[in-house]
Amino acid sequence: MTMILDGTKGVGLPTWTTAGRPTTGLANGYTGYNTTTGQLEAYNTVGGWVTAGTAGNTYSVEYLVVAGGGGGAGQNGGGMGGGGGGGYLTNSTTLTASTAYTVTVGAGGAYGNDATKGSDSVFSSVTSLGGGAGASRNGVGSSQNGGSGGGGSEYPNASQFGTGTSGQGNNGGQGTTNTGGGGGGGAGAVGGNAGGSGGNGGAGLYNANFSASGVSGYYAGGGGGSKNSSTGGTAGAGGGGFGGQGASGSNGSSGTYGSGSINGGTNTGGGGGGSYQTTPGNGGSGIVIVRYLSATQRGTGGTVTSAGGYYYHTFTSSGTYTA
Repeated sequence: MTMILDGTKGVGLPTWTTAGRPTTGLANGYTGYNTTTGQLEAYNTVGGWVTAGTAGNTYSVEYLVVAGGGGGAGQNGGGMGGGGGGGYLTNSTTLTASTAYTVTVGAGGAYGNDATKGSDSVFSSVTSLGGGAGASRNGVGSSQNGGSGGGGSEYPNASQFGTGTSGQGNNGGQGTTNTGGGGGGGAGAVGGNAGGSGGNGGAGLYNANFSASGVSGYYAGGGGGSKNSSTGGTAGAGGGGFGGQGASGSNGSSGTYGSGSINGGTNTGGGGGGSYQTTPGNGGSGIVIVRYLSATQRGTGGTVTSAGGYYYHTFTSSGTYTA
């Protein structure tokens, strides 16, 4: 470091990149210039390196916000639509230290003749929309819109399907008149139309950046639709439930997801599977994960883990992230 003594130039400070910041021998108040960000930085033993000055308490985080999946439709009488996957949003934002940010983890929608949408998930000002419910024959005859749309039923309007929200998910699939229900849409693909079987649930998305949090890296798959006298649709990767299958005059049997459930996967935002003559699936609850690159833990809230230089705050239920 060079000190200028003529009173006109000030003091020259050491410089580093973000990757090359000092990590040893540090004490409160150490200051330098980060050439990666173009900002002065000061060190605090509690928060690590922060931007100096009036914005010195801000830092960048990445987030994944997945809403609850829609419920699967069910009725003793025909092909029912699978629930849509919950809305899926991931990006980065800047937070202010010591500020509390609301985290809401959306519940999955309930199955039934009148299945319900999943609930929204929220992190700060970011909102992912709950997945749309699947349509039934005589209850909610129209599949619902949402993060991803629910699948259509066999009747009264087999060509109808729930629509997804741009940037969050995809449309559900169509039913087939008097035989099959469409699959719910997923974050990564539209739900399948019913055909020789119930419509397949649309695939969710895999997020490698957040897989190190210890939670499955696949999220927001759609639930499969059911089929009269044939097999139900497959579950969309990302926690969607399988569609039920039925043989005329007897109880159908559900497909399997994880431990053998037709329900959407817990904390995946997967849609529930539709069912014919069996209990359909509830939508899976959502999840919120916040991560940041730091040598020390910056925030509090959720389940905290660290890997690869990042800290992860995983919320499987609603709470508060304090930066």
